[in-house]
Amino acid sequence: MSGSEPYHPTYGDALAFHAAARPDQPALRYGDAVTSYRDYDRHVTQVANGLAAMGLKQGDRVAYFGKNSDHAVELALGAARAGMVFIPIIWRLAPTEVAFIMADSGAQVLFREDEFADVEFDGRIVSMEQDFAAWRDAQSDAAVTTEVGPHDPLLQLYTSGTTGLPKGVVLSHHNGTHLRPLMKQHGIYWYCADPGDSIILAMPYGHIAGVGTALGAVLGGQELLIHREFDPVLLIGDVERYRVKWLFLVPAAIRLLLSHPAAASADFSSVRGLTYGASPIPLDLLKQGVERLGCDFAQLYGLTETFGTVVSLSPDDHKPANIIGRERVMTSAGKALPGSEIAILDENLQPLPPGQIGEVAIRGECVMLGYWNRPEENAKALTGDGWFRTGDAGILDEEGYLYIQDRIKDMIITGGENVYPAEVESAVFGHPDIADVAIIGVPDEKWGEAVKAVVVRRPGSDLDEKGVIAFARERIAGFKCPKSVDFIEALPRNPSGKILRRELRAPYWEGKERMVN
Repeated sequence: MSGSEPYHPTYGDALAFHAAARPDQPALRYGDAVTSYRDYDRHVTQVANGLAAMGLKQGDRVAYFGKNSDHAVELALGAARAGMVFIPIIWRLAPTEVAFIMADSGAQVLFREDEFADVEFDGRIVSMEQDFAAWRDAQSDAAVTTEVGPHDPLLQLYTSGTTGLPKGVVLSHHNGTHLRPLMKQHGIYWYCADPGDSIILAMPYGHIAGVGTALGAVLGGQELLIHREFDPVLLIGDVERYRVKWLFLVPAAIRLLLSHPAAASADFSSVRGLTYGASPIPLDLLKQGVERLGCDFAQLYGLTETFGTVVSLSPDDHKPANIIGRERVMTSAGKALPGSEIAILDENLQPLPPGQIGEVAIRGECVMLGYWNRPEENAKALTGDGWFRTGDAGILDEEGYLYIQDRIKDMIITGGENVYPAEVESAVFGHPDIADVAIIGVPDEKWGEAVKAVVVRRPGSDLDEKGVIAFARERIAGFKCPKSVDFIEALPRNPSGKILRRELRAPYWEGKERMVN
């Protein structure tokens, strides 16, 4: 790798580098517990040796079910150093969804927080609260001898599948480690904080924005302030106390932060930049954020399949003076980052010229190894010449700005969470009074989009909205459940029987430039 920033082939290598370069610097801060880089490195080695002592081998799967914590971060790095694959599971998922992921992943051990003791697993279970620290400290701190390469698998993150079943996205060390030297070389300062900077992990650990933040901090030698989950009061307090320079939040969390009474008098002067992702930011919310925080804003666009960010709308593009006359740019996701290529493809997978709508495709060293045990899905998503088909419909303009227009996969993004209609429909359709159902996303001021069910009742049924929502809540995670229900006589379908979701969505998106909020 060129540039002044060193390239670390693996995350274990990065941790060893920073433990030697800044041993006494705080690496992890969780509540009152502070871990230096020296102790962080030793703990990770102990975790790696402990996993091996369990009989796990290089390439085996290690699952985690819980919220953010310092021990969860050590577990991820320990698995990485041992050459194993870490599977953090989104804690908001329903037990049946977790059971599917555990069976599909082939995980040999589950590290679980006691709050989620109802999650069952036939293999070995380690309690994070009762057992983890004692288990870790009982392990050898002798150097790990396993040879881990940059293209070895690191993470297996589960995303909702278009068929209703989650898919395991397998990512390598290099998918993540290659990017930081490029960002430094090209001056993308908002996506490569300096060693010693304090950053906050508040996003759910099972998302790339969660575990990815933890990995990014060790790659750059930063101090990671770990919040169990997003809490605006805790975030404001830690920004003031530890002079935090960088924040990453989804727009829904930004809205919650700015609307909290404590934000009005908070000292945000240390914050140099706030990056946001998962959905575009409304202009009025951006203006509130810039006015109150007084820092740079940058949008990040990417997917789990690309280890996160591949496109960014820069701080310069967010500045009010630069927006005048170019307001449309603020509705874009930005431009491709160095090392990534973006193309718009037609139905025959041929590139389209600027200004034409097609499927967004991404090529670069960020693209995943593939979906775990999904050869048909891999064949659809990964082309022979290196392109990953995102399933998003978009436009590239003459300047290279990417505009997301719609979602080919019909995915809904609500509060930064991805929801696929198929899995919600699968859960709702089992109600005895439902003859047919379609799930769509509709604009929502607070969450960006909200999940809506469009239901056809069985003859003679008096099923109401509350009944549909309650039925769904018993079967899937709360954020996936419909927030509202419409009842109609019949769903619009094409000749082959496919639901015409665009027709169902159209009345709610009338007057919007695009069907993504």
